[in-house]
Amino acid sequence: MLLAVPVLAGCSGNPEEDVRAAAQAFLEDWAAGDTAAAADATTDPEAAGALLDQAATDLPEATLTPEVGDVAVEDGGATVDWTATWDLAAAPDWSYPATLRLREAEEGWDVVAEPTLVHPELAEGQRLLVERVLPERAAITDAAGRPLFAPTEVVNVGVDPGQVTDLPALAAALSAATGVAAEEITADVQAAPPGQFVPVIALRRPDFEAVRAQVFDLPGAVFPTETRLLAPTSRFASALLGRVGPATAEVLEETTDEDGGPRYAAGDQLGLSGLQRALQDQLTGTPGFTVTVVSTDDTTGDAGLEVDAVAPVPGEPVQTPLVPAVQNAADAAVATQPLATHLVVVRPGTGEILAVASNEAAVAANALSGQYPPGSSMKTISATALLATGTLTPQTPVACPGTFVVDGREFENQDQFDLGTVPFTQAFAKSCNTTFMQQALQLPDDALATAAAGYGVGTDWQLPVDVFGGSVPADSTGTTKAANAIGQGQVLMSPAQMALVAAGVAGGTPAVPVEVVGAEPAGPTPATPDPAVLDALRPMMREVVLSGTATALADRGEVFGKTGTAEFGTNTPPDAHGWFMGYQLRGPQGDLAFAVLVEGGQSSSLAVGVTDAFLGGLPQA
Repeated sequence: MLLAVPVLAGCSGNPEEDVRAAAQAFLEDWAAGDTAAAADATTDPEAAGALLDQAATDLPEATLTPEVGDVAVEDGGATVDWTATWDLAAAPDWSYPATLRLREAEEGWDVVAEPTLVHPELAEGQRLLVERVLPERAAITDAAGRPLFAPTEVVNVGVDPGQVTDLPALAAALSAATGVAAEEITADVQAAPPGQFVPVIALRRPDFEAVRAQVFDLPGAVFPTETRLLAPTSRFASALLGRVGPATAEVLEETTDEDGGPRYAAGDQLGLSGLQRALQDQLTGTPGFTVTVVSTDDTTGDAGLEVDAVAPVPGEPVQTPLVPAVQNAADAAVATQPLATHLVVVRPGTGEILAVASNEAAVAANALSGQYPPGSSMKTISATALLATGTLTPQTPVACPGTFVVDGREFENQDQFDLGTVPFTQAFAKSCNTTFMQQALQLPDDALATAAAGYGVGTDWQLPVDVFGGSVPADSTGTTKAANAIGQGQVLMSPAQMALVAAGVAGGTPAVPVEVVGAEPAGPTPATPDPAVLDALRPMMREVVLSGTATALADRGEVFGKTGTAEFGTNTPPDAHGWFMGYQLRGPQGDLAFAVLVEGGQSSSLAVGVTDAFLGGLPQA
C-alpha cells in the first residue's frame, strides 16, 4: 500500500520538511517496487540498489508499508525514524522500527546507502532470512478422542531420467510392481525436464518392502523417503477423513485470509480432501515466522542472529464419532468384494457416523455423496407410506403375481416368482415388486415423498463433507410412480442416507447425520414417524432375515433389514446394483444401523454377504 503523502521537491526553507520529503520519496519508491528510483535517491545508487534487490529476494512477494516518524537535522546530516510493516506472503505481518540517515547534497538530501536502511541489525555482507513456520497440524480424533492420523514413513517410488538405460523395460517393471500403467510412467518420464525426479507412487514402508525386490535394482528407479501425516490405513474412512499432502493450486486458491491474500504457501502440508480439507483453517492453525540475520557468503560474523519471530498458533482438534473397531470391520468386509463396494454405519438415535468404508475398486466419496437407485431397499420407505396411510397392515392379504402391467408397461418380480395371495409381511420379506407397485398406485402422489421425508430423505444436509440426502419425487404418476415404489424410476439414494433411514427405523426418531462431535446440527430434525407404524415395520424387516431374502444373516443376532436390486444403464439384460440396509440391536458394538451397496452386483446376495462379513468381524466391545 502506498502512502498518499505529496512529495516536496526542491528546498522549502525548512530543513526538517526537506528531509522528511526526501525520506518519504525514497520509501515510496521502495514500497512501489521501483528500487532503481529509490537507489538513485541515495549516496551510492549501486550499493543501495544491491541492498534493495537483496531485500526483495529475501522477502519474496512481500509488500512494504512505511510510516515516517520523527525527523532530526544537525551539522549537515539528518535522521528519520520510520516503521516498516511487511505484508509477508502466507504469514503474519512483520513490523519493526528503523532509522534512515540522510546527508545534505547539492540538491536536497540523499539517503545514506548502508545496510541499516533495510533493517537496523543488518551489517555489510549480511542479509535477512525469513522462514515461515506452520504449527503441528491439529488432530482429527475418533469417538474416544484418540488421534486418527500419525506421522508415517513413506517411500516415494520414482524415476531419475538421467539414470535410465531402458525406459520401456523400467516402466514395465515398475507397472508390474505398483499397478501404475506403464504408458503413464513412460509419458511422465519423457515429459520431465532433465534432472527432475519423476514420481510414480508413494508407498507406506510395509507396502514398499513387499515390492522392494521387484524394483530396487532397476536402473533409473529411485526411492526418496519422507514423513507424512496418514490415517491408520490408506482406506480408513477416507471419504470422510480425507488426506493430507503438499498443497495443490486448487487448495491454495480456496484458502485466503480476510484480506484476500494467501493464507498458506506452496509446499505446506494441507488437507486435500474430506474433513482435512473442509476444516482446513481449524486444523492447520496460523503460520508464524522467524527472521534471522545471516551471512551472504557464510563468512561474515553475527550470522544466525534471530531478530524477530512470531510463534505459530496451533489449530484446534476435531473429534469424529468414528469407532475404529467398527471401521476396521467395515473395511475388512468391503475388501471381500472385487466389485466397487461401500458400507456406511450409523448409530441409531444419534445419527453419528461410526464407519465409512469403500474398497479399492470404488470411488470412496460415493459412500457419502453417490447417487444410486436403491432398488427394493426403498420398500422400507414404501411400506412406511402404506402403513402410515392405513392402506395396509402387516397381516393384510395382498396379491403377488409374477408380472404386473402399468400403462402398457410390464413389470415383474425376479424370475417372475408368483406367491399368489400372501400377508403383506411375506410380500415384503420375499421382496415382491408387483405387490408394492399395485399398492403404491393407490396412494396419494406425494405419499412416498412424505414417508421418505420422515427419515430425512430429501434434506440438503449441511455438513463439512457432503452427504447426498436422497431424492423421492412427490409428483410422479403412472409407471414412474410404480417404479419409484420399488426404488427405480426417479428415486436416488446414497449409501449414507440409506443407513440413516435404517437408523431412523431402529431408533424410533429420524437420524440427522453427525460427522463432527459437537458441531451444529446438519439440518432440522424431521417429523418423527408414527411409533405405531415403526412398531409394525420392524417385525417385517426382521422377517426379511428370518425367512426372506437375507436368511444368511439369521445367525448374526437381532438383525433387521431389507435387500435391494436396482437396475441401471441400457444393457440387455440390465446391469444392477446390490443393496442391503438394516440394523443390528444389542450387538457386540451396541445398536448399529448400516447400508451396503455393491455396484454392479447384479443381485442383493453380494451385499448380504458383505453385511455378514461385517457383522461377523465386529469384535466384542
